[in-house]
This record gives sequence, C-alpha cells and structure tokens, in this order.
Amino acid sequence: MKFAKLALTALKSNFVSLDKPYKLTFAVTYSCQSRCLMCNIWGIKPKGELTLEEIREFAKNNTSFQWIELTGGEPFLRGDIVEIARAFYENCKDLYIITIPTNSLCNPDILTNRIEKILQLGVPRLAITLSLDGYRELHEKIRGVPGNFDRVMEMAKRLRELQNKHTNLFFVFGYTMSKYNEGALAKTIEEVSKIIPEITSKNFHVNASQVSEIYYSNEKNAVAQTRGEMAREIKWLIKKRKFELGAIPIIESAFLRHLVKYLYTGKTPIKSRSLEASLFMDSYGAVYPSIMWGKKIGNIKDTCYKLAQLWANSEAEEVRKLIREGKEPDAWTACEAYQALVGNIPSLLRFW
Repeated sequence: MKFAKLALTALKSNFVSLDKPYKLTFAVTYSCQSRCLMCNIWGIKPKGELTLEEIREFAKNNTSFQWIELTGGEPFLRGDIVEIARAFYENCKDLYIITIPTNSLCNPDILTNRIEKILQLGVPRLAITLSLDGYRELHEKIRGVPGNFDRVMEMAKRLRELQNKHTNLFFVFGYTMSKYNEGALAKTIEEVSKIIPEITSKNFHVNASQVSEIYYSNEKNAVAQTRGEMAREIKWLIKKRKFELGAIPIIESAFLRHLVKYLYTGKTPIKSRSLEASLFMDSYGAVYPSIMWGKKIGNIKDTCYKLAQLWANSEAEEVRKLIREGKEPDAWTACEAYQALVGNIPSLLRFW
C-alpha cells in the first residue's frame, strides 16, 4: 500500500508541481572514521549537530516524507540512529523506504544490532549501502583504513543472514568511481564474488565521484578523472547485467545510462526535482536543494522545525526558477537522479 502511494506521488510529479517533498536526504552527522582520498567529510569536526529531540520535532512537523535517506559521514556513529529512524517512521505515515549507507567500520555486532532494530520498526523497506571502492588493496588505499575490505565482507555476510529473517531488508555495494579506481570495477566484482558466490554485478550500485562544497567538502581537491574510461566501465556493467523487470531494475538501468551521457557531456541529463520532490538537510538543520547545490534556503531551527516557511521563501523560489531555466549546477547523483527519473517517465523509459 505504501509503495503504491509512493508510486502514485512519483507519477503525479510528471504532470503537476508537488507542493510537498516526498524524499528527504538527511546527513545525520559529519563524523566519519574513513580517510577517503576523494572526500573530505572525515576532516570535519562537527559541533552543534541536531539533537535527537530536535530531529523528533522536525519529524513531527513534517510528515509528508515517503522516502528518507539517512546519510553522513558515517550514520551509524550516531548512537541514537535507531531512534532517529523511529521518529520518521512514527510520524511519516506513508513512509515506504529508509536508505542508509555505511563504511562498515563500526563494531560489527553494534552495527548489525542497530540495523536489525531499524528493521523491527516495521518500515516496509530498509536499504543498506555498503561502501566499497575497489578490491582489497585498492579499497583500503582509497579509504585509508587497513582492514576495511574485510569489515565490508563481514557486514555483507551478516546482512545476507538478516535477509533470511527480514524480507524488508535490501542491500547493495556502493562503488564510487574516481581516478583512484579507474578500470577496477570488474576485478572488484570478481574478488567479492569469490568470497560471497551469490554476489553478482547486480549487487553493485555505481556512482561517479563529484564535487560538493556543502557535502563532500572536496572543492579544493577536486578529483580529476578520465570521463571516457569511466563511461566505458559503466557501459560494461550495463551489458553485464541481465534484463530484469521491476521498478528498481528499470530505474537503476536508466540511472546508469544517463550517467554515461553525463560523463560524456558534463551536463545534467534531466532537470532535477530539487525543492519540489526532494531536499537535502545537513546535520545542523540547514536546508539546500540537493547535496550538490550549496544554495542555502534557510535553517529549520529558525522556523520552529517546520519546512513550510522555507519551502515558500524567496530563496526556494529562485532555485525553482533556475531549474526551469536549465541553470542548475551540472551533476548526476543517485540522491537526486531517481526522483528526477520517476518524475520524467518518457526519459526513464527511453534509457531503460
């Protein structure tokens, strides 16, 4: 039922402008144990992040979310991550999916326990992304933490066990392409499948490394990359996967094909649904159109944790005007691409 409501909202966005967002991307903390070469989040020493009580107040006052991504930093470094998920689940009555990425560096028992407690809340779908950017030596070079590869494999095995008890659990490996792992995708998939034979290319979600001052904090060490080589690897991945029906395979296939187009042209393939279908909120309560667009429209602390006032302010209207005029910053990330795709069905099916 909740999936049907989400699908109906997405379908509606093809014909009219939505007056409330259905997706929230929320960086619950900027704390992180990784030392990634292509990202500087780990260098942030966050102070004054939203408390659990503030997050509860925000969830209570903004109940339209049907899809919530709790990201970081490392989200599971927040000891109250289960209660954060609970706050949204109890207040957003049509919430269908919560997605959470992890670097797998937290204690495996603690991490497994927190994931299972979120599953037990009853959310229809919990999607966990295990960050993995290469085979063993390469991943640990990129991430800067010895032993990280084995931690990811451990969590993948644990999640497969949890899937036997919880049908609402879904997980993938999140592979971020950059100059540091150029040409390594096939070898990475092969190495993982040797450890966990059931894993195939379908279990990998691929993104391209990009620059964001407000999220990755990597504007001063932008990752130069061979876009043509990255596009060739993605086209290899598309061919490797077998044809599948279903909402997720269709959207993922379209996302990858548009990513190839983005890499060749450097231009956003489809106008976003930022500040219509979705928004990005950082761990301090500041609201932005997306993780890639540093045009702040305000802070929820200044509006008693209610979005409505920010949603209608002049900064938000200017963002929407720029999007209509095709002047938004060029980017293509899953955080914004999925709602853009389902809000543009002709483009979704054309690239499926």
